[in-house]
Amino acid sequence: MIKILDAKDGDELFLLGNEAAARAAIESGVTVASTYPGTPSSEIGDVLSSIASKAGLYFEFSTNEKVAVEVAAAAAASGVRSFTFMKHVGLNVASDSLVSIAYTGVEAGMVILSADDPSMFSSQNEQDNRHYARFANIPLLEPSNPQEILDFTKYAFNLSEEFKIPVLVRTTTRVSHMRSKVKVGEIKKMRKKGQFKKDPKRFVLVPSTARTMHKELIKKTEKISKIVNKSPYNQYHKTDSRYGIITSGGAFNYTHDLINEKELPISILKLGFTYPFPDKIVSRFLEDLEKVFIIEEVDPIIEKDVLSIIGRENLEVDVHGKLDGTFPRIYEYNQDIIEASIKKQIPLKVKRKGPLKTHLPERPPTFCPGCPHRAVYYSINKALEELQMDVIFSTDIGCYTLGIESPYNTADYLLSMGSSIGAACGFSKATRQKIVS
Repeated sequence: MIKILDAKDGDELFLLGNEAAARAAIESGVTVASTYPGTPSSEIGDVLSSIASKAGLYFEFSTNEKVAVEVAAAAAASGVRSFTFMKHVGLNVASDSLVSIAYTGVEAGMVILSADDPSMFSSQNEQDNRHYARFANIPLLEPSNPQEILDFTKYAFNLSEEFKIPVLVRTTTRVSHMRSKVKVGEIKKMRKKGQFKKDPKRFVLVPSTARTMHKELIKKTEKISKIVNKSPYNQYHKTDSRYGIITSGGAFNYTHDLINEKELPISILKLGFTYPFPDKIVSRFLEDLEKVFIIEEVDPIIEKDVLSIIGRENLEVDVHGKLDGTFPRIYEYNQDIIEASIKKQIPLKVKRKGPLKTHLPERPPTFCPGCPHRAVYYSINKALEELQMDVIFSTDIGCYTLGIESPYNTADYLLSMGSSIGAACGFSKATRQKIVS
């Protein structure tokens, strides 16, 4: 981890995507960083917490994601760069303040990294946080590998500072946990302390202020829309084919590998700066195509924007994505899924090895050796057995949830982080059953 801090401009490091995000914060001169830990974003906090003192930045594990965002927002409003990051569901907790920050804006760069979890490897849902960029009207960047995480995040700080607006960077589990060679850059000298300049007509969102600031936010978005269509982070991989693919983030990696390995004559438009949506670039890409495939994880967000462009400009291009059933609506993709989906619409003469015949047993997560949860759940079950009592186990996010597995069987209802108490109250009012929360 010290290498992440001590590496010089031009050095190459073998980094996780999350480690690259931490290096990006250092290079960008971040003064304040905050998070509530959650996979797949956790390693960013692990790195920053271990090097914060030597790096001279303030880092905290906040009470929750809402607090983490508010700490970072106040820092950015005071003129120092801030970085906050969390797993996708954490942005739900922070969303109230997030939308307000978009209105008030910032004085120094503020970047929010959301690590989404397609296929729900460690989460209760696989929501697509690209919606939040549209919901809050803030710019969105989607890196596809560790080098891009470094480069995109650094750019996000500059973009945020130029337009005085928070910027969202969206990764996914595979991108966050991918490891590859990363060429690092120069570390920007940070500003140790800022100065908050009072401006109630901007920073105190009573209705009259909010109406004015919403108008200003729309103006910012319109200006950024002109930049996004010229961004080097939106790239053509053009062929003479009448078929094309538009993709972003981790889905690009599977797409690129399939096209290259099988030498398929299909053009690719890779979008890295995805909101405001780069409509002019997309329109140019569609001009000579007969069919276009939209490959994205998880929701059909790009697909809907593409359909809107085609309708507005009266283009004759068939669009194949999630909405017409060509691609799955759920879970992360891989090369096999993408190949099988494209084959539904065009013939592909490719040979692929058949599926693995050996049945692999499931390996659910379990408690660590010596974990005190084991003893607690064992004791509860012994007590209930002696009392001959049946209860509802209102459980919570984290290791508590592992009580669902045998021999504990101590999980009956779970919604979200901290929901065990509220749910227990509901069960106590609606039933005559006993509850363990």
